[in-house]
Order: sequence, then structure tokens, then C-alpha cells
Amino acid sequence: MKPTVLLFDVDGTLVTTGGAGRRAIVRAFETLHGRADACGFPFDGMTDRAIARRGLAAIGLEATAEAIDALLAEYLGWLGDEVAASDPARYLLHRGMREAVDAALEAGCAVGLGTGNVREGARLKLARVGVADAFAFGGFGDDHELRAELIRIGAERGAVALGVVRAEARVVVIGDTPKDVDAALAIGAECVGVGTGHWSATELRAHGATHAFDDLSAPGALAALLGR
Repeated sequence: MKPTVLLFDVDGTLVTTGGAGRRAIVRAFETLHGRADACGFPFDGMTDRAIARRGLAAIGLEATAEAIDALLAEYLGWLGDEVAASDPARYLLHRGMREAVDAALEAGCAVGLGTGNVREGARLKLARVGVADAFAFGGFGDDHELRAELIRIGAERGAVALGVVRAEARVVVIGDTPKDVDAALAIGAECVGVGTGHWSATELRAHGATHAFDDLSAPGALAALLGR
């Protein structure tokens, strides 16, 4: 098998958190700026820094790097509480994900994250469902505000983990939104779409995903992931 880097998105792909992230960012805006109405827009596919930037602009504040950093630091303080308090019935590791990650590690793939979450936010969300330690590297929202660029960084880190140069590695982005597909295509990677978020497998395939499945337990999904 060609050296393979797998980059998993977090929200909507690996897990559904029942809104823990949104509640935490709203509480951060309330704490720092006295506003709970900054984020009246969908977060799907957005990086944490982009969410903070748009929220600050929505309440008429300049989205400086310092303002974004302060907001995300406050957000992380609330996120641990929100994750811990989330209803277990609504906080889910999606079907097939644990088995897919285990199979990829056994096959010798470099298994990492490609997520708009800042690194600590991703860790907190995945620790709740017991899979945080499976991902040794990644491209994160604190690496870059643009999804394609953080995916590129994750791909480079994965290649290093495999002991090859990026051009020698097969890179696969696993995601649930058109923005995941776009980021994969922007760096010449494959994309395995999963219909576990707000877009169906059919919609992700039509958008350009290399493969798409209802979830990774579907027939053929693991073979597509591993390139077999």
C-alpha cells in the first residue's frame, strides 16, 4: 500500500457534540463582550479563528489577532465545562469511526486530524469519546485560518511521520462538508465524504468527493479509505 496520510475532520465527521462548541463560544462572547448574539450563523466547515473573526465583526468589533486569541482562550475555558455537561445521548462518536481508525493504524497509515478546531479544542472534544490519543498529529485551526492551508500542514506532518516527502504520500481527507472536499481538492488530496453532518453522501459526491458514504461502517468505505 502506498504510504498513506489520513486526516479526519472532527465536528460532524468523527463526533457530534450536541452543540458543546457553539455553547462555549457563545459563553466566551458573553463573558468578554457582554453579547450572546454574535454567532447567528452556521459553523459547518469553518475554522475556529474564522468563527471568532465573523462573530467579532457581527457585533461591530475589530477582529484583530489579539481579539481573536483572547476570545479563543476564553472559549477553551468554557469548552471543557460544556463537553463534560453534554447529554450522552447527543454526544456521539459516529458509526464506523473507531473501527476505521483502528484498521488504518494497523495498516501503517499516518492517522491525524484535519480540523478547524484549535488543537486543544479538538483534544477536549475527542477525549470525551475516548479517541483523542489515536491522533498523533494534524492540521488545526491554530495552524491557519484557511482550511486548505491547515490541511496542507497536516499532510506535511503526516508525511514526516511516515518518513517520506509529501509528494510520495497518498493523502485522504475525511469530512462531512463541502468545505472539507474543497480543501482536499485544493491540495491535490483525495476526499472520503461522510453523510453524518448536514450534507448527504450523494451531495458530497456531487460536490467532488472522491468517495462518499453514509458513514464509515458502510460497505466499501474502509477499502476506499485505505486505497484497497
